[in-house]
Amino acid sequence: MKLIAIETASETCSAALFQDGEIYLRYEVKPRGHSELILKMMDEVLAEAELRLTDLDAAAYGRGPGSFTGVRIAAGVIQGVAFAADLPVVPVSTLAALAQRAYREKGEPKLLTAFDARMGELYWAGYRVGENELVVPAIPEQVASAERVELPVDDEWYGVGSGWGAYAKQLEHRLNGTLLGYKADMYCSARDVAQLAADYFHRGEAVAPEHALPVYLRNQVAEKR
Repeated sequence: MKLIAIETASETCSAALFQDGEIYLRYEVKPRGHSELILKMMDEVLAEAELRLTDLDAAAYGRGPGSFTGVRIAAGVIQGVAFAADLPVVPVSTLAALAQRAYREKGEPKLLTAFDARMGELYWAGYRVGENELVVPAIPEQVASAERVELPVDDEWYGVGSGWGAYAKQLEHRLNGTLLGYKADMYCSARDVAQLAADYFHRGEAVAPEHALPVYLRNQVAEKR
C-alpha cells in the first residue's frame, strides 16, 4: 500500500508518504504560506521514497474542520494531484487525525479533540482507540460553544487541541473531574492522516477526486437548522 497524504488545516503544514507501513514525513509549524510549502513537501517525500505519483495507490488529505483557507488548500491540492495521476482520494477528519497523534504520542485511549472555531465556538469530537490501535468516533463531530458541546458519559478522558487553550476553564467545569488532563499546543500531522487513510482505503472508503471536498462543520450546522 502506497499513498501520499497532506494536512494544512491548522498552523502546521505537512506531507507524508505511506509505503507498506513505513512513513516519510515533512512537517513545519508555519501559520501562512501553506499553498507554496505543501507542494515542495510532497515532492520531497516522494523523492525520499523514490516514488512517483503514478506509483501510488491513493492520495489522502485532512478534510477539516479547521482553518477555512487551510482546508480549501488541502482539498484543492489533493484534487489536482489525484486528477493528474488518476488516483482515488481518501478524506480524513482533522479531528480524528489529531486524536490519532495524541494517542501515538501520549498513549491516552480516550480523547476529546477541540479546535478553536472562533466566534465563541469549538470544533469538537470524541474518539476511542479501537482495532489496530486506530481511533474511532465516540462523539460525533460538531461545532458549538464550550457550554453546549456533547460530553462523554463516562470518565478518564484526555483533551487535545487549540480549543483547550481557549476554553479550558469552561470545559473542565463541565467535565467535573472526569478529565485526566489536556494538551492545547498539539496540531494535526499528515503522518496520522496517512495512517488512518491507509486503513480507510482498505475498508473501501476512497472517493473519486471530484468528491474530495472540504468539511467546515459550521456550514453543515447552518444547513441543518
